[in-house]
Formats: sequence, structure tokens, C-alpha cells
Amino acid sequence: MQLYGIAGGNSKVVLLYLILPSLSLPSSMHLIQMDSVQRWMEDLKLMTDCECMCILQSKPISIEKDEQNELILSSQYSTCDNLQLLLKRAWIISTELTRIAQKVEKNRWQRVHSMTVRVNCHVRSMINEYNTFTRNSSEEMHQFEKLLIDKCSEFTAFTERCIQTEDEQILKSMKSSINETLTNVAQYFGQLIELVLTHEAQNLLRQIELSDSMYITESAISSLFSLTQEGSHLCRIIAKEGGVVALFKICRQDCFRCLYPQTLRTLASICCVEEGMHQLEKVDGILCLADILTDNSHSEATHAEAAAVIAQITSPHLTFTQHLSSFLENMEEIVTALVKLCQEASSGEVFLLASAALANITFFDTMACEILLQLNAMKILLAACSDKHIVDTPYSRDQVVTILANMSVLDQCASEIIQGNGVQLLMEMLFERSSSGNSAEVAACERVQQKSAVTLARLSRDPEVADAAVKLSCIPRLIKLCRSPTERNNSDSVLVACLAALRRLAVMSPEGLEDSDFQQLVKPRLVDSFLLCTNMEESFV
Repeated sequence: MQLYGIAGGNSKVVLLYLILPSLSLPSSMHLIQMDSVQRWMEDLKLMTDCECMCILQSKPISIEKDEQNELILSSQYSTCDNLQLLLKRAWIISTELTRIAQKVEKNRWQRVHSMTVRVNCHVRSMINEYNTFTRNSSEEMHQFEKLLIDKCSEFTAFTERCIQTEDEQILKSMKSSINETLTNVAQYFGQLIELVLTHEAQNLLRQIELSDSMYITESAISSLFSLTQEGSHLCRIIAKEGGVVALFKICRQDCFRCLYPQTLRTLASICCVEEGMHQLEKVDGILCLADILTDNSHSEATHAEAAAVIAQITSPHLTFTQHLSSFLENMEEIVTALVKLCQEASSGEVFLLASAALANITFFDTMACEILLQLNAMKILLAACSDKHIVDTPYSRDQVVTILANMSVLDQCASEIIQGNGVQLLMEMLFERSSSGNSAEVAACERVQQKSAVTLARLSRDPEVADAAVKLSCIPRLIKLCRSPTERNNSDSVLVACLAALRRLAVMSPEGLEDSDFQQLVKPRLVDSFLLCTNMEESFV
């Protein structure tokens, strides 16, 4: 999440996220993730434009020529591209404001002035660029543009006076005024960006609601989806401006069936924020999603994207799902449709979306596990795991083992696991390792190891399951995971789960452990065994 912020003097901190709480810029803009040379080359055009404007003081040489160039520029880029350019310029300005605040603190007035001139030019460039591709901006927006430009000019003049005096006392007395002006610039800047983004969201939603053209509607939905990828703050703006209502209206019109997948994907993004969830509830969005999932005439892509929306709104990471009362009313038919989608999935991606929705639902309500048991979901999921083209990533296995772990609290699950060769699958999951070393994939592998151990611990209360686990050499594998930090990628959560599973199996088959393993991993309190195993890591360093 990219925060627009500056820090000023006298311990005063001014953060623009008070105005733009979670405005996020494209991942390509994050300095941490980008090579410095690549970053410089990407910013070069904007920076050189800015320097040219410093020389010209923002005055065009020829009005006619500039207008022609603006028309060419605006025709080259879509609304989405223009907004990306605007957000990039905004990111540069916010970064410069932060740096100015730091230089003010260090009393580096020459640098403060040169950076202020640069910000002034960037602000003018941003406003000029935006006005080249928008034709109906509001009077309020024009007022904020003028306020921001005037305040930037005032700030530049202020800092120019600072470099013309060497009296420390005078500079010290001016410092608080500079910080106040800097704060005002930041606030006007944040409010202008907020207005611009709201204005653009309104324009796109107006196109979606009023246009009968398939092409215009598709283009507007595509641009809206791109905006949702810029962070939760933009999702809130879109939700507040009626985005959820407009998109569900599309999903209720047969003439737009070919746009359902794209529309549902956009809805899933908007529903990551509370405002989107409230709007979904108001327009009976759950009922609409249930209708789409249970309608066999829809394409698999449409069903998969509807499953993605379900996965989003039932995410256990969200704290605002309690109001989804209508979900419980439609849960059985939604779960039935999702199980069918898992069974008939033609690709790993479709299976991942459907299984993720099911996994989240098992957290959302315990009744879901009983429904899954009645639908023979355990058998379907275990069979899918044997198809490497369908369950082809640690992410998919993470969803499957999550469902198994949550279902394993039911006594009837043990026989299903035995019949479907599920203990063998759980044993294989204890060996889950990342092939790429990617941090997200490594984390997914850890979750698979942890949840497979949790599932074994729960199911091993059944003697038949415990016996199968012992015969498949689960005990030696659990011991190795406990004793070798590298096997569990130094994960404490995997360690705790493995200790719990090992202790449960040791009760059923104590002869499977050597005396040293029993004395260190089973006999002590769980916390003592945990500390012993974590200290093993330190002894190897």
C-alpha cells in the first residue's frame, strides 16, 4: 500500500493518508521492487519534462502547436493509461514532498528551494496532463487546481527568500511557516487527487449504466477493473459511487452475458472493502451469484469468476462478513454448485477458484462441512488431487487441505479419508516444498505442511486412520519436521502442528518411536518440546 505522506519540522508529521487512506500505486512504482537503473529510465521522461518546464516557467512557446501535441497525446492513450500517468505523477510529487520535509529538518535551504521548484513544475504538469484528456471536470476541481498552483507558487517564493538570507535566527523563525505551507500544499494535493479519481470513477460508471454499446461497456468495465487494482482506496471510491450496483445490473442482463466474467472479476476486486460488501448486500448480490453458479447455461469462465467473488466475500481475513445474512439462506445451493465446479474443472485455475471459495465457506459457517460431507466432497477433492493437471500448485493443495482440516472435526470424515486414500495424500503433503523459492509459494507450502499435520492429528483419534498413518511412516516424517528446521522452512506453526500430530499417533502406536524421540518430543509439555526444537535451530548456526 502506497501512502501519500510528508513529515515536517518540530515533530509535526503530516500524512496525506488522512485524506487518501490507502491509495495504492502500481507495483512497478515501488522502489523496493525495482532496479535503480530501471527506475531512473522509467522516470526520465517525467523528470526531463519537469526540467524543461523549470526553464520555460510553464509557459508554452506556441499555443497552437501545444494544442496539436495535446490532441496527439490524448489519442495515443486510453483513459486507463492516462490515469496511470496521473497516478505516477502523483507518486513522484508525494515522494518529493516527503524529501522536502526531510531537507527542511536538516536546514538545507538550497536543496529545499530546488526541490520546491521541481514540485511546482510537476504539479503544473500533472494538472495540464489531466486536463488534456478530461473534458468535463467540475468547477470544484478547477478551484482546487487553482488553490494548489497558487499554494505551490507561494511555497516556491517562500523558499527562495530562505536562500537569500544567511541569518540563522530569521531562518529558524521561518521554519514553522514553511512547514505550515508544506502541509497546505500536501492537503490541497490530496484533495485534488481524491476529486480526480472520484470524477473518473463516475465517468466510467456513467458509461456502464447508460451505454447500449457492447464495446463501450466492455471498455468501461476494463478501465474500472484497472482502477480497482490500484488499491483499496479506489475500491472504496468506486463502491461509494455505485459501482457494485452498476456491475450487478450488467450481470442481470442476458444481452451482456459475454461480459459476465470480466464484470464478476471487477466485482471481486471491489468487494475487498467494507463499502463494497454493504452494496452487495443491498442489491441482493448473493442471490444473483447463486443464480449464476447454478445456471448450467453459463460458461465455465463465468462460473469460475462467480466463485472468485464468493471466495472474496467469505474470506476469513475480512472482519466485516457478519452482515451477509443472505449468504446463509443460499449457502447449500452455492456449496453444491462449487463442488460440481471442482469436479468438472477443466483447468487448475478454475479448480483453485472453486476450492478457495469452498475453503473460505468452511470457516464462514460450520454447517458447510456437513453439507460437503453429504455431497461426497471429500471423495471429489481427493480424486482431484491425483490429477496433476488440475491440482498443480501448492496454492490449490492449500485450499484442499484447508477443507480437509475443517471437515476432519466431523467423526464421519475418518471413513471417507480411508476410502479415498486420503492418509497417503496427507503424508505426501508433509513433504511439500517450493520449487521456485518464491516467498508466496514458500508460505503456501508451509500452510500445506501445517494443515496436513493438523488434519492427521484430528483424524488420528480414529484407530483405523492412526494405523494407516503409522504404516505409511508418518511418524518418522513428523519427527524429521520437528527436529530439522530446514525441512519446515523454520516455521513455528508447522512445528506446533507436527508435535500435536506426533503426540496423537504416539498414543496409538508408542512402539513407533525411539526412546530419545519419546523423551524429547512426546513426554514433556508441548511448550517444552517446542522450545527444545526451536533451540536446535540455534545450535546449528
